[in-house]
Amino acid sequence: MATAAIFSSLRRRRSPSLETFLAPIDLSSSEVALIHTLSSLSTDLVSCFYVNLFQRKNSRSLIRKIAVLVVLFDYLIESDCDYVNLSSTAVLCFNECYLLLYRSKILLDYCAQSSKLWLLLQNDAISGHFHDLNQEISTLLDVFPLNDVRLSDDVKEQLVLLQRQSRKAKLYVDKCDDDLRVQLFSFLYEFENDRIPDSVELRSFFVEKLGIRDSNSCRAEIEFLEEQIVNHEGDIEPNASVLNAFVAIMRYCRFLLFGFEDEDEVEFSIGNNHKKMRKGFVTQEIADTFLTVPRDFCCPISWDLMRDPVIISTGQTYDRSSITRWIDEGHITCPKTGQTLLHSKLVPNKALRNLIMQWCIANEIPYDPPESSESSATALSSKAAVEANRATSLLLIQQLAHGSPGGQTVAAREIRLLAKTGKENRAFIAQAGAIPYLHKLLSSSNPVAQENSVTAMLNLSIYDKNKCRVMKEEGCLGSIIEVLRFGLTTEARENAAATLFSLSAVHDYKKQIANEEWAIEALSGLLRIGTLRGKKDAVTALFNLSTHTDNCSRMIEAGAITALVEALGFEEVSEEAAGALAFIVRQQIGAEAVGKEEMAVAGLIGMMRCGTPRGKENAVAALLELCRSGGVAATEKVIKAPALAGLLQMLLFTGTKRARRKAASLARVFQRCEHAALHFGGLGVGYAFAGNSATNRDSSISMSISLPALYPITESKSIGANSIQLSNRKELTVPEYEKSATNFTQVSTTKVTSRVKESNPGWRNTTEQNT
Repeated sequence: MATAAIFSSLRRRRSPSLETFLAPIDLSSSEVALIHTLSSLSTDLVSCFYVNLFQRKNSRSLIRKIAVLVVLFDYLIESDCDYVNLSSTAVLCFNECYLLLYRSKILLDYCAQSSKLWLLLQNDAISGHFHDLNQEISTLLDVFPLNDVRLSDDVKEQLVLLQRQSRKAKLYVDKCDDDLRVQLFSFLYEFENDRIPDSVELRSFFVEKLGIRDSNSCRAEIEFLEEQIVNHEGDIEPNASVLNAFVAIMRYCRFLLFGFEDEDEVEFSIGNNHKKMRKGFVTQEIADTFLTVPRDFCCPISWDLMRDPVIISTGQTYDRSSITRWIDEGHITCPKTGQTLLHSKLVPNKALRNLIMQWCIANEIPYDPPESSESSATALSSKAAVEANRATSLLLIQQLAHGSPGGQTVAAREIRLLAKTGKENRAFIAQAGAIPYLHKLLSSSNPVAQENSVTAMLNLSIYDKNKCRVMKEEGCLGSIIEVLRFGLTTEARENAAATLFSLSAVHDYKKQIANEEWAIEALSGLLRIGTLRGKKDAVTALFNLSTHTDNCSRMIEAGAITALVEALGFEEVSEEAAGALAFIVRQQIGAEAVGKEEMAVAGLIGMMRCGTPRGKENAVAALLELCRSGGVAATEKVIKAPALAGLLQMLLFTGTKRARRKAASLARVFQRCEHAALHFGGLGVGYAFAGNSATNRDSSISMSISLPALYPITESKSIGANSIQLSNRKELTVPEYEKSATNFTQVSTTKVTSRVKESNPGWRNTTEQNT
């Protein structure tokens, strides 16, 4: 963390604060301890130094200056002079010297640990940092009280000479390093002009001049550059689009120069399940700490990992899509705190987004920020990056077609990574013919090859035009379903489900997927017994399939209804499960199937009580459709559910716009059933639903009614598009509503006026009834 903080400050040409250094000693301790620490630190710097490929002259010059300070500290320790009672000026200088040495150590370590391409790109800036340190040494020696410290003449002469040299020192930028930097940019310009650089020139530059001699070294260079893009988002030179281009060029050179067989694929073996850690600023602690998505990274509304976190006027952070939907539905309060929003402006939370991206990188979780985000570094691209990636994809597909099994595994993995971001990448990979070869790998006995191929298929299918290519590939859909059923790894099965979800986004493919043998059965099985991620992938796919009316009977036959009802008990997937059930019960056979599930109504009622805003909306919609399409038995089951009246009234006040509309319609169903029970005895619910077909949706009815009100009743309120009179003499809390909902007493005169289509004889135009 110290390295990142210091160089974040150095890049801005500001001196870092003292807190940044995280100094391991107390600078206010005794002079003896301070001198010994200075001696140890400076000696380590000099003894451990080795010459890097870049910044040779600057680093050597700095080490020579530190070596003179080593002479000073060693003399003070070894001499018999009493330096315990140093002057305050001398102590202050030694304190500053410690910070200077610590900064020098970090700069030298930074040069030693950074990638070679990064040092080339930052050549001018890093040279400036060395010059800054030289200036600080000069300033320190100018104020150091030589006369207050008893030193030998030779030590004093060395310090005076160092002082003179530091004063004369000028900024030095290595000409050879700068020439290499210019040549590196020349490759970028060639790609921008639709020309692929000569392979001989690339080999000479990367292998002979930079010393990148194997595939693993290339991969380390790529990973380091990618982490700089993430860690310094929007505040980096060169900018992220240029860095993305160099990443693409490096990836191309990796396979062009070193092929596919020299890969360290031991990490892909079956027995090795631990994740390979990234280098750079993403620490080991990050990857080891989080086994599930951290709570702070989840949107308080949807509880999904935030892709575009934004801050609202109350200071709370939400995912942009969720809070935008909340505001569009007419809410003027903060979902978390209940405070009134002063304005609807959304401010990007860049710090949190960077943390989320770092966590995703450390855990190898795909993270595709929204393309509309103006500061999303990973979405940036350039023509050079596109052309370099296009050239790389041709090499990868050629390897898929004719390479060895190990080479094919590597190629599938790289296509998976290349297709993770950017629609251009997804487009030309599919256009170049990758899908048929990935299809063949789906049946591989190598679990790594199978996992990479199905995940690559998932990433490619995100691009709409590629969905058609996947569906038209003969047998490909069946192979994806086979991976879903019998995949060799958990991730392969989960990603197969996610692929079906992606493909089912096209309406015409929903029926084709549902009719494919074992598709819905496999999704239902994953929803029942899969991991949390697997359940989410399965329920979203089933939700998409449920939106096609022709799939209802197939989903009933495959047991999807039972799986969806069971999913209502899992908070993370209940929202989508309720949404799918709401579509299924629109048809009579679907409503009958759901009505037969013992826990269906109870699960939906539970969601109305404790679910998310969207979950409550889906639950009340499902109950309403169940009443309309499920007949007398289903309606009685809904109407007799405990606390229904209180939950409906709560939704009428606090629900989303759609939830309020559905709750009002269900309240009218509740009202009619109560009237039928009071006035027509044995006819009951059956009479109340005479002529009430499933086609009479809430959107075609305009009513002014009074809900079953809790005793006593005095004042009226109007809510939503449907004018619903709610009358209460005193304010009741939600628990009070629920407690008394089953024992309410209606004492007012109820006036029901409805305007319906003339073609619906089941409804009475005007009815007045005193009770």
